[in-house]
Amino acid sequence: MRIDKYLKNSRIIKRRTVAKIACESGRVKVNSQIAKAGTEVNIGDIVEVSFGDKVIKVKVLELIENTNKANAENMFKLIEE
Repeated sequence: MRIDKYLKNSRIIKRRTVAKIACESGRVKVNSQIAKAGTEVNIGDIVEVSFGDKVIKVKVLELIENTNKANAENMFKLIEE
């Protein structure tokens, strides 16, 4: 699954276009590598997202194409905030 779609489906970022912009500006990393919007995410990957001064680090647990709010919480585990 693409990182921009994963961020949207997991509800880490609300909109896919905003996730794409975050990737393009270098604020998203997958396994410590700066990620482009099309970077593939796999189960077990570590994703870091920078929101201004705040950095959220999560571990990918599940990849769900069509999800709801209840399932979105099961897609990742918060490592560091």
